[in-house]
Amino acid sequence: MTSASIPRIVGAGSLISVLGFAAAATNLCRAPRLPAAAGPISEPVTVCIPARNERDRLPNLIGDLRRSTGVPDLRVLVYDDASTDGTAAVAEAACAADPRFSVVRGTLDPPPGWVGKPAACHRVSEHAVTQGRGGPGILVFLDADVRLRPDALAAGCAALRASGAALVCPWPFQQAGSATGALVQPLLAWSWAATLPVRVANRSRRPSTVVACGQFMIFDTAAYRGVGGHRTVADSLTEDLDLARAIRRRGLPSELFVAGAAASCRMYDDARALRAGYDRWLWTAFGSRIGAAAVLGVAGVAYVVPAVALAAGRGRVRRWGAVGYLAATASRLCARALERGDRLTVADVAGACAHPVSVAAVTALTVSSHRRHRRGRTRWKGRTLS
Repeated sequence: MTSASIPRIVGAGSLISVLGFAAAATNLCRAPRLPAAAGPISEPVTVCIPARNERDRLPNLIGDLRRSTGVPDLRVLVYDDASTDGTAAVAEAACAADPRFSVVRGTLDPPPGWVGKPAACHRVSEHAVTQGRGGPGILVFLDADVRLRPDALAAGCAALRASGAALVCPWPFQQAGSATGALVQPLLAWSWAATLPVRVANRSRRPSTVVACGQFMIFDTAAYRGVGGHRTVADSLTEDLDLARAIRRRGLPSELFVAGAAASCRMYDDARALRAGYDRWLWTAFGSRIGAAAVLGVAGVAYVVPAVALAAGRGRVRRWGAVGYLAATASRLCARALERGDRLTVADVAGACAHPVSVAAVTALTVSSHRRHRRGRTRWKGRTLS
């Protein structure tokens, strides 16, 4: 790299950052929010919760679902995926003999060729069929660490029917359980908010423009069965995206709604859990190691280089650095405000100011994930994944 090329690199990175800010600001103004249900849902709704070692979180979600409003024909199936921490017992206690709730105790590991979560989702959906809930209606998948407002489930089901989609993904607000989480978790929403106009993506049938979140997925039951359900994504570590892509490959619509005012999720309690969670799947992102290097290289130029130029550059280089850094900070704030659905907090602002550190942290997590996968050391909740 020559000294003459530095201004061009900083300028190019800052331009990318400005475009990201424009996309995030557009989404803040126009991305669809989860609307309130106009009335009770008139058809059967079956909620499936795959849970492995979730004794501390699952009772909260069960309590939220027991308080749900606007879903008179509701059934909830909790599938204990061979947990080792007593998840099934605490789930049964939380259900408190509510006749709408059932706990299925799974004892088997995933079959050959299956990853744990798709296998658990498939098994619990099959139990829905045996209970006579596999026909017309709505099928919902919820992660055990999600929290719901009483009207969230009805709102999501109403959005599915009003949109005419085969799949609706209400995006929960991503809570951070640690300083590392505050750096990394907001990037999940920012990654699509700063790159893809959601209204355009929702109208598209292209699998490449899909945005999905496995924490909260609402299917037309017939469409889910029609694409093969989770059997279609048996070996996927990102089954939510791959299942949404399978929906679109059939020519069916899928849509994202921002649902931070109605749903939230705290995926990881501390930095150690966060690293293990990202080690599990980040190696699959961007298609390959070369793809990951290319994407993260561009992200570094767009979101790290301008900050360095602002801090250490002079003249035109520093001015371009200031433009890029401020645009990146603004895009992060727009994405967080969109996701939260409420006023920003001091922690949100601090995280946005540390955006270059966040990008560097995700780069390090991606390198770690590739390394552990290559060495066959990827594990999640006591199971080896590679």
